[in-house]
Amino acid sequence: MKIGLLLVSFIGLYLASTAWADDYEDLAARGYRWVTVNGPYACATQHELRQITSDHTDATELQMVQDGGAYYLIPGTLVQVVQDDRADGMSQVLLGGITKPLWTYTKFLSARPIRDTYGIVETPQISGLIEPDEAKLLEQPGTQLTSSPRTPITR
Repeated sequence: MKIGLLLVSFIGLYLASTAWADDYEDLAARGYRWVTVNGPYACATQHELRQITSDHTDATELQMVQDGGAYYLIPGTLVQVVQDDRADGMSQVLLGGITKPLWTYTKFLSARPIRDTYGIVETPQISGLIEPDEAKLLEQPGTQLTSSPRTPITR
């Protein structure tokens, strides 16, 4: 009896983990990545990204964050890659809650899921990512958003 229960448990866990891995592989194939670093390593321009990573001092970091030129990345945060610059090793990404694309180094992103600070693997449904078409709508005053099947938007 115990061996049968143990066997059924192992089979169930195996099937669950296989489906789990397939879901994340599908997300990675669609351009989603998980952040691996902690720090102000997302910038509006490639020049600002080079500046904050090459001359990283507390004063530079403070100035760039205050000016809105740098955004903090937190490990486990889900981003969507919209453009790759392979020559410079940079990727332009969308972050949840931020309507404009930002640049970060591709080496700071992983196609393998990483748990966030709460121990959760972020997915598009819970990350707050805004679709590019809906981001354009946000910039127009008085526009109502509707939720898409991939990313629910709530007000």
